[in-house]
This record gives sequence, structure tokens and C-alpha cells, in this order.
Amino acid sequence: MYNPSSLKAEEFIDHEEVLETLAYAQENKSNEELIDQILEKARERKGLSHREAAVLLDCDIPGKNQEIFELAKQIKQDFYGNRIVMFAPLYLSNYCVNGCVYCPYHMKNKHIARKKLTQEEVRKEVIALQDMGHKRLALEAGEDPVNNPIEYILECIDTIYSIHHKNGDIRRVNVNIAATTVENYRRLKEAGIGTYILFQETYHKESYEKLHPTGPKHDYAYHTEAMDRAMEGGIDDVGLGVLFGLELYRYELAALLMHAEHLEAVHGVGPHTISVPRLKRADDIDPDTFDNGIDDDTFAKIIACIRISVPYTGMIISTRESQACRERALELGISQISGASKTSVGGYASEEPEEENSEQFDVSDKRTLDEVVRWLMELDCLPSFCTACYREGRTGDRFMELCKSRQIMNCCHPNALMTLMEYLMDYATDETKSIGEEMIERELSQIPSEKVRELVSEKLDRIRNGERDFRF
Repeated sequence: MYNPSSLKAEEFIDHEEVLETLAYAQENKSNEELIDQILEKARERKGLSHREAAVLLDCDIPGKNQEIFELAKQIKQDFYGNRIVMFAPLYLSNYCVNGCVYCPYHMKNKHIARKKLTQEEVRKEVIALQDMGHKRLALEAGEDPVNNPIEYILECIDTIYSIHHKNGDIRRVNVNIAATTVENYRRLKEAGIGTYILFQETYHKESYEKLHPTGPKHDYAYHTEAMDRAMEGGIDDVGLGVLFGLELYRYELAALLMHAEHLEAVHGVGPHTISVPRLKRADDIDPDTFDNGIDDDTFAKIIACIRISVPYTGMIISTRESQACRERALELGISQISGASKTSVGGYASEEPEEENSEQFDVSDKRTLDEVVRWLMELDCLPSFCTACYREGRTGDRFMELCKSRQIMNCCHPNALMTLMEYLMDYATDETKSIGEEMIERELSQIPSEKVRELVSEKLDRIRNGERDFRF
């Protein structure tokens, strides 16, 4: 029996409930009256259940899909405006003891070059990222208790926060590492991390165990219950995600939303972010060997259904996807993207020879950060390097209260303008700077409060004059 308040993975991700949900969605995919009722509920901006979302995903009524897409666009605008948060992944080590059949880090892969950054190499990577203009990182590492113990991750976090190069500094470190203990999550919280991110890969237990035949990651329950341990350890911002292409996407969407419902029911706080990676080609991995791949249209509808169902969550798409795919996704609900990403260990500070390739997957969008920032502004999206919520304690239920009431924009929009100005002054090309200055003036004029406009305008002038002391 589906029980979102249970702490046991097989109860809050109940297989029979998922199957019944998929059957219900198939039975009602042409039920116009029901679909209209679900859309009317979605317009209240309070989200949908996993079963309601599954019906929208399967909807095959002409014209209704466009209605779903338009509603997703409106909801994204209502909660996040035109802001797009920028980040970059930083790969610390690709040593791994797991046997995941879809990941080139699997321990039997003898082709990939194994690497682990020293603290000096971490410093070089961070300086390279700072010199691009990045302020927010997502740390990545394989699971290896000998090469990548929690002490190593903590040391890297300390090193990252200690580096202040020219006008650059990393203001938020998110962490995407293997499921661990409550005590280790507590130590990560004490180290000052932002969001703890962990992809489920697949919620289908039988498939999960086949895809993870060896290593600690084989334990489905331990992995799936990780977010509960993280929150018990004091981490109040957690990020969910599945790797689309491993299992049937309908199953994954229903289960992903059940996980979000579980976090709300138990902790009073849903996922801070939801990521939507798709399986991509990598060393020793051919995605064509998996038969659950999804096309771009289906991918777009998944994003729209997540946005409608979990309107408050940040949604992330990486450089796994092409420029064209990311552009479409931005409209439908994405609020965070990576830029100029390297998925190899040590890839930012120096280009590695092909024979020493340590990439986790092929990157589709290979543009520089400056090119991505300029592209966003040309789409009338506001690139944001803001980390103020994390730095000012607006996390967990405090963030969600502001976000669900749609008050968070009063904080985020001005800070986005100021952090964009920092980027323009310190890192942008002349063309990007010109476009950015015009955008900032346009966005500034649209702030309804005269008092806020004056305050932001004053701070923008101080940034132009070289000051960098604001808590963004």
C-alpha cells in the first residue's frame, strides 16, 4: 500500500501503486472531462499528484498537449520569472567501486583514465572556473571509500571556499556524491554545502538491481532512502533526479513525483531541485544498447509535467543536452543550467590528451560560459549567479514558504541583476556586456517598487565602480 509518510523505500515508492497509476493514465488519456479538471487544479499553482501528472503525460487529445505546455510556461514564469541560475560541475575523482552498467566509471572499465585531484589541482580547477565567472559548483565523485572517503570530499569543499582569486569566489558548493550515513550528511552540512543532490537513476527496483549488479550502490533501499538520512543530518535542500533512458519513462515520472510527495509528507519540504538527465554516449557505454530512450518531444512533455506538478522546485538541465533541446526546455520549466561544463577530472585547468580521457559522458553543448550567458539574454532570460538564499539562510522550509507564496522573486530578481552586473564587469566580452547592460536597465525599470529600484540602482553603480562586498 502506497504510504508517502513511510520511511521505507518500497512503501513510499510502491511498485503496485506505480503500475496502477500507469494503468489509470492509459484508461483516461482521452478523458477530456478529467483532463480539464486536472488542468483546472494545476492552474491553482499548488501542484498535482503523481496520478494526475501521469494522466497529463499520456494525454492524446489534440490541442490539450499545447495547453499543457502553455500552462507549464506560465507556472515557470510565476514562480521563477525569467531568471536562469548558472552553475558548473566539478569532477573530483572518477575512482569507483560500483558496477553500474550505464556509467563509464564502473570498476571493470579498464579503458578510462582513473584520476583524483590533489588539493592543488582542486585549486587550479576552481581558479579556472572563477576566471570564467562561475560562483556555484556541483561537486561530483565516484564512490570509493579508499580513494574518495568523506574526509577527502570535506577537504575539497574547504579548499574551494578558501580560494579568492581576483574578483572571483565560489559562493555555493552543491554536492552530488553517493548515498551515505546520517553522520556524514551532518558533516557535509557543517562544511557549508548548499544542496545535496542524488540521482535515483531508476526507481524500478528490479531494473535498479540489474543495472547496479555489484558495489554498495546495489542496495536499492539504502540509495532510495538517502534523502531522508540527509534531512535527518540537517541538510534541508535536497535534489532529486532520474536518468531517463534506463527504464520506461512513464514509470520514472510517477515514481519521481511519489518521492517528492514523500519528502513533503515526512519533512514538510519537497525537493529543492529536480534534474532531468538523459542517458548519453560515454567511454565503454553505448546508449543504443538500452531500449528505453526518449525522443525530444517526449522529453519536453516530461519537463512540462514536472513543472506543473511540482511548481516550487528548481529544475536543472545540463550540457548533456544540445543548445536546441535546452532552449525548448527553458520555456517549459527549467530554471537552472550548467555552462562551459567539463565532465572529466581536471578538465577545466588543462585539456587532457584523448588517450587520458576521464569524461563521465559526452557533452552536447560545448559553448563557453560567455556564449551561454549571451544566448540566454538574447532569449530574454536573465542569467543569475546569485547564491543569496543559501548565504542568508533562506533554505528548506524558509525557502519553500517564500517560493510557494511567490515572494521569492522579491529577493531573487534584484540579486540576479546585481550578480549579472558583476559578471559583465569582470568577465564578459564587449558584445555580451553591451547586451547585458541593456537587459539590466530594462529589467530594473520593471521592478514595481520605486524604493527597491533605487536601492538596486545604487548597488549596480557601486558594482560598476569595483565594489564586490554584497551578500548575493
